Order: sequence, then C-alpha cells, then structure tokens
Amino acid sequence: MIDKQKIKTCAENIARSINIKEEGEYVLIKGGFYTHELLEEIGLSILRKGGIPHITSTSDYFDESIFTDDLIKANIIEKTPLHYLKLIENIDAYIAIEPLEDPSIRNKAPKEKLEAYQKSIAPIRNILYGFKEEYAPGKKWCYAAWPSKKAAKFFNIDYNLFEKFIVDGMCIPTEEFTRIVKNLGDKFENAKKVYVSDSYGTEFWVSVENRVKILDDGILSEEQIALGDLGGNLPAGEVFFAPIETRGEGKIFCPLTKERYTHKFVKNVELPFKDGKLLVEKVTADSNLDILTNAFKQCEQIDRANNVPEIRTYNIGELGIGCNPVITKAIGYILTDEKINGSVHVAFGFNKSFGGTSTSQMHWDFVTAPNANITVEYKDGTKRTIMENGKLI
Repeated sequence: MIDKQKIKTCAENIARSINIKEEGEYVLIKGGFYTHELLEEIGLSILRKGGIPHITSTSDYFDESIFTDDLIKANIIEKTPLHYLKLIENIDAYIAIEPLEDPSIRNKAPKEKLEAYQKSIAPIRNILYGFKEEYAPGKKWCYAAWPSKKAAKFFNIDYNLFEKFIVDGMCIPTEEFTRIVKNLGDKFENAKKVYVSDSYGTEFWVSVENRVKILDDGILSEEQIALGDLGGNLPAGEVFFAPIETRGEGKIFCPLTKERYTHKFVKNVELPFKDGKLLVEKVTADSNLDILTNAFKQCEQIDRANNVPEIRTYNIGELGIGCNPVITKAIGYILTDEKINGSVHVAFGFNKSFGGTSTSQMHWDFVTAPNANITVEYKDGTKRTIMENGKLI
C-alpha cells in the first residue's frame, strides 16, 4: 500500500504540473478505478489552487468488455462521443492517470476494434493537443504513471521497484530536480548537432540548431507555455528538443518498447533513418514487428484523412536525454523508460507543440539502453563529449 503522504505529494506535483494561472480554470481528471484515491487528492489540490475539477474513472472490466464483447461492434466504437468532445472543448486543462490496472487486457483486443477506437479519439486529440490549427495550441495537460501489482507483473518487474520508479520518481524535491535538469541542459547551450552511440549498435546524429531546449522538471513553465508546449508526463526528468525534422541519419537500437493501443511489447528494435525520416521498411525487431509497422501505417492513414499539409508520420520528432536519478532500468513502460539516467530517446511524428513543425497522430519514443555516449557539436564548430557509457562527464 502506498504511503498516504506520498500519494498527497504526487497529487500536489501532478496538480502543480498544469500551472493553474487563473481562478476558475476547468480541469478534467481521468484515471482507472484503482487510482481513485489519487484522483480525489488531485481534485482537492486543484480546488486549493482555485481550479474547478471534474473527476471521471473507469474499470479494467469496462475497457476489456468494449473490445471483447461480441455485441459491441467496431462501427459503434469508431464513433467519436460528441458529448465528450464538447466537454474537451470547454476545459482548460486535462490530467490523465494511467487508466489500466492490468495493461495485458488490451492484448486480447481485436485489431479492427483497436483501429476503430483510434479513429474515434483522433478528433479529441486534435483539440487536446492542437493538432488542427483552429484548436492550437491545445489544452494544458499532464499524463502520469501510477503503479499496480498487475502492471508490475505485466512489465516483469518487482512491484516495490516499480512503485519506487513511479512514486519516488515523482516525489523528488523541486529544487533538487530543477538543479539536475539544468545541469544537463547547460551542456547543450548553443548546440548545433548531437551525435549518439552505444555498444548495442545505436549510432546517429540529429540537428538541434536554433531549436528550443526544454528542461523537464515536472513544472509547466511560462517559457513552455509561450512556446506552445502545454504538457508533459510524470515522473519527469529529461532534457529534450524538437530536432530539425528533415535532417539527421543513422540508427537507434531500442531494447524494449510497447505499442500504446495494443500494449504489446516490441523487443530489440533497430530503427534506421535518413534525412530525418524513418526507413520503416528496414526496421527490424525480435518480436511484434508487424505491430510497430501497423501502428505507423494506421497513424499515416489518419494523418492523411485529417488533410495534414505535410505528412510527417515517419519524421524525427524528438531527441531526449533522461536524467531521473530514481529510474535505473528499462521495463518497456515509456513513462519511466524515457527518464532513465544515461539513456537517450528518439521519437518519430508529432512535435509542433514543443518547437517543431510536424503535426501527426504518431508520437512514439524509442529509448536506448542506459549506456549512451553523447557528443555535442556547437555553433562555433567545437565538439565536446558530454556523456560516456551513460555517465555525464
């Protein structure tokens, strides 16, 4: 059982992450039944800050039934709930806590129903994240992890360590966290290119010239709001950029990742890219490669249906460097994996909200092993190795 004071601390940090600026802001708070104590504490924290919360939650039983009940048809799942869409239009901020206590239940979902669900939420995501110009820049948001014993079993990790990664990783004092992130961020001041390699085959470069450097210490700063970067994940702990989308090449090796809708693991993935674009036909993996490629193709279809001016489903969207001192091991859970000390991640797809130019339903982060080597080339032509084997120099 998670200590009550830690629950309150996490709730306060989650509520603070959306940076309530005015009294009366409307905040939607969502999660699974197993997170209900946390949801209520978040709601109370929102009220103390002058916000107006609305809490909603569903169970694993409900989610599983949607996809496995034969009487619930894909053409019904595909319909966007317009009453919920209106709610999203009228909120100022959105807080979501990991909804599934047992992520494995999505493994049983038929492909056609998952694709129908993805289509149904696309208009909601357009509003939340400002994917369409009329909704830009979107709503303030936070998506936070929360531990459960069923999820720990799914990720094949000891529950106590899983809880530590999430809860303790979210409870780091603000001043300490800000110092850690700033120390890492300073090494990228005036950066032009970033070169990354590791002993598993990762070797690539991307350009971050004149792109904004974002320090993720779990607090939505005024600078981020001005940029249009309105949200983040908790636990926090990374420095990230929107690299130039049509430059950079090489290969990133990701030991373990998970597709966000099927919740199926993809292991030992090699992702080559050139001119900033993923060579999807050359991607390899030890398992579930079809799940990965289908996810990209499905997002591409939705992007085309949305009449996106330039298809960027496969272009590099993010370069991030993890620095949460509590998180030390990859488990296939992106909310913790991308924060691992000494790891680097590259995402493909959307990045318009944090300094990039790409709009897409796709945003998938692929994380290296935590022994990355990083060399920065600066605008003055000098180069400096800032990380060796996952350790900052």
